[in-house]
Amino acid sequence: MPTPVDTIVWGDRHLDLTDPDVYRAGVPHATFQRLRDTDPVSWTPEHDGAGFWSITRYDDVIALNKDFRTMSSSHGIRLEEMDDEELAARRTMMELDPPEHTRLRRLVMGGFTRRTVASYENAIRLLARQVLDDALPAGRFDFVTRVARQLPMRMLGKLLGAPEADYRFLVDRGDAMIGNTDPEFTDHVVDQVTHDDHRLMPFRSPAGVELFEYAAEIARERREHPTDDVITQLLAPTMDGEPLSDLEFKNFFTLLVAAGNDTTRYTMAAGLQLLLDHPDQLGLLQERPDELLDQAVEEMLRMSSVTMHFRRTATKDVELHGRTIREGDKVVLWWISGNHDERQFPDPFRFDITREDNRHLAFGRGGPHRCLGEWLARAELKVTFEELLPVLDRLTIDGSVERLRSNFISGIKHLPVAVDDPT
Repeated sequence: MPTPVDTIVWGDRHLDLTDPDVYRAGVPHATFQRLRDTDPVSWTPEHDGAGFWSITRYDDVIALNKDFRTMSSSHGIRLEEMDDEELAARRTMMELDPPEHTRLRRLVMGGFTRRTVASYENAIRLLARQVLDDALPAGRFDFVTRVARQLPMRMLGKLLGAPEADYRFLVDRGDAMIGNTDPEFTDHVVDQVTHDDHRLMPFRSPAGVELFEYAAEIARERREHPTDDVITQLLAPTMDGEPLSDLEFKNFFTLLVAAGNDTTRYTMAAGLQLLLDHPDQLGLLQERPDELLDQAVEEMLRMSSVTMHFRRTATKDVELHGRTIREGDKVVLWWISGNHDERQFPDPFRFDITREDNRHLAFGRGGPHRCLGEWLARAELKVTFEELLPVLDRLTIDGSVERLRSNFISGIKHLPVAVDDPT
């Protein structure tokens, strides 16, 4: 029998979706459900912006995400509004529509195909075992910092061809950018600073300056000594024969650092919490891992929906559910709401690793911006939980779970766990 949604979602039904502090207590699912049911194309005001349309139903998110000619990424993909100078300085392939987007995507997509990622499995498994062998004997540890942060960080470093001594630097700077609204990760909290010295840097973050400097140095090294890594691929000529400009390379490099660690980390943490909170599902997974592990990963991705939204900008007037979206309006596609839409997913708030036909939105289904690293993320999640299976029923949450202060990324930043008989 389905669980009534009111017993498992938190908060009231009229929370401010733009407020990063709201998400510290968890995702405002009650508010999203109200919008899906009564106002699926709703106008959301902003304290520091023009406001935007919230798109909360699964089918609408899919349809608008596909229609890149009407819903453009070229004015930004987050709530933040940028002027022309800021857009030009900070543009990545995420802020481009096809065919320009496709031109940049092709530079590195060969390293992230399903077939290529399958060849990384042994390396991922070795890293997972090293990370777990280091963490588990401690008996009590923060799963996020000791495990979920470590494996994607090390794998990303290998793909970039960065020296191992630089991994922590890169991920710390990526955290400062992705977590630019959380004072734990940055001293430059973007909604609290009174100056704008870094408005031309990625995420308006001073960490972008450091990553730009690092990118310039590693580009110089690769031009002198090319290797078989993602950086060398980025420096090669594009399909039209022209290499990336220095600014394009720096922004692309920064995007890979920022996106290549955080989303997998937070999905991994959410996945562990889901399993520990649902011992029936954990039992099923341990009984039938060969059959259910892939499905379990997809359900973790759906339930966690780490990247909660992407923004588009309307290029013409659009009528939808009786509302008129005007040319130039910001339109926010709430993946996290679509992934809990009762119209698509039966009993959507139930964690069910046997769920079939799980066509979730976690990787941006249907549009040209589908996540480049989706197969790598799946592989890292699957291998890690496969290696964790023998000890999962001896793990317990042992302390307060802390969440990221962000209206963009849904993340558990601290998940203290204890191991019964760590030896």
